[in-house]
Amino acid sequence: MSEKHVNHLANEKSPYLLQHVHNPIDWYPWGEEAFAKAREEDKPVFFSCGYSTCHWCHVH
Repeated sequence: MSEKHVNHLANEKSPYLLQHVHNPIDWYPWGEEAFAKAREEDKPVFFSCGYSTCHWCHVH
């Protein structure tokens, strides 16, 4: 059985970011490392923005 992919969000504290640790996209947290890699590989930076909340905070 293959192990799940783990991206660069694994050490983040944000519950929202931790929800995306096993996404097939190799996400990086916002920071110089992400931008340096994009420059080095001449690739665009894709930005994903969101939040995580409890059920009751969401419905009220």
